[in-house]
Amino acid sequence: MNSTFNEKRLTMINFIIVAYFIVLYFLKIFKVDFVLIGVFVELLTIPFLIAQVIFLVLGIKLFTKEEKPNYLTIISIASLAICTIITFGSFF
Repeated sequence: MNSTFNEKRLTMINFIIVAYFIVLYFLKIFKVDFVLIGVFVELLTIPFLIAQVIFLVLGIKLFTKEEKPNYLTIISIASLAICTIITFGSFF
């Protein structure tokens, strides 16, 4: 991979994306409805959806390319894959 994009950054980005969708889920469950939170949700959801797919593909490419990936990276890719399935499955 590129020197600016390494395994550690991929892991952090994956966990940030998963955390964003977990926060969205809890906001929906606990019926938190503030205007400022709604503005951030509207601004960030579509970019996070796109980033979710892009970083899942990049993570799978990194996973297949590395001979011994870090366990934390494997967990982050798996959690992002589960989050992607749940997120896009909620549309149908």
